[in-house]
Amino acid sequence: MITGIVFHEEYLKHEQSPTHPERRERLAYTMDQLREEGIFDSENIRILEPFKASIEDVLEVHTREYVDFLMEESKRGGIIDWDTNIPVGVFDRALLAAGGAIRAAQAVLNGEVDNAFAMIRPPGHHAKPHIGAGFCYLNNMAIMVKWLLKNGFDRVIILDWDAHHGDGTQEIFYEDDRVLFISTHQMPLYPGTGYPEECGIGRGEGYTVNIPLPPGTGDEGYMIVVEEVIQPVVDEFQPEFIAVSAGQDNHFTDPITSLALTARGYAEMMRRAVEMAERHCKGRLVAVLEGGYSVEGALPYTNLGIIAAMAGMDISCIREPENYLAELAWRKRESSLVKLRTNIEDVKKIHSKYWKCF
Repeated sequence: MITGIVFHEEYLKHEQSPTHPERRERLAYTMDQLREEGIFDSENIRILEPFKASIEDVLEVHTREYVDFLMEESKRGGIIDWDTNIPVGVFDRALLAAGGAIRAAQAVLNGEVDNAFAMIRPPGHHAKPHIGAGFCYLNNMAIMVKWLLKNGFDRVIILDWDAHHGDGTQEIFYEDDRVLFISTHQMPLYPGTGYPEECGIGRGEGYTVNIPLPPGTGDEGYMIVVEEVIQPVVDEFQPEFIAVSAGQDNHFTDPITSLALTARGYAEMMRRAVEMAERHCKGRLVAVLEGGYSVEGALPYTNLGIIAAMAGMDISCIREPENYLAELAWRKRESSLVKLRTNIEDVKKIHSKYWKCF
């Protein structure tokens, strides 16, 4: 299996501040780890050069007023909200990130690779049509999926497993029955959305599936969600393409969340996603990097695990260095499984009117 990796050195130049959670080390440390592991020497890996998304593609998702605002503010520097400022030059880098997501999808459709991981930044899933937010400027995932819809696809799944609810992506596709948006996310946590009752409206009713996770949810809890909710819905929807918003802030060392997923857990989740793609859509799958702020303890190992799973490599030895494992002991909460099962039953009850599998 050939996995494409979209990367460009320009992605390392975006920075709101040296101490901001979404800083360049998020990718720099990962690239060092991948080189150390010899990933780029593997015959299963192909590097893909990104391009800038066209304004036309961006306008499929964002309003002209917001695009003009971001373009102008990017020339001199500005601000969107308390944790999302606009550094000089960010507009071009955001275009390159969105274009990197499209490049990943393009490579899969053209048969250059079997699947692809867009290791891009800045991230995108909090960006709404009219404004950016939560470290995000352009919604890379939504721009890529709109591109897929324009290229003849009618059934696309977005699986967003970032610890923060992808409120921007949800809003963009909330009335669209061609896109099934499935989100697992910690609750309570920013941005405060993603309740099971948020199901979509109009034609899109039933095509948004939110699965809140209590703090302390670890590998076991995630596998329960995959087996009891995600996989049954995916099998019933029968997608033509699977897109993963690959947030890495579920890891037990992440400084701004409270979940307890391990690098091996990430690899297993991606392995399951790849299996679903092979079963339903000829393996067509693209992962797009979203959040993840443990630059040393998590990202190098979670990204490695995701890539290994996508490329069909052995994931049995994927793990963090042992000196981080003590943190897992206090972060993981067995009691979270009780609350998680209650949440899952709520999701099944709400969505039983839309999906036969429930």
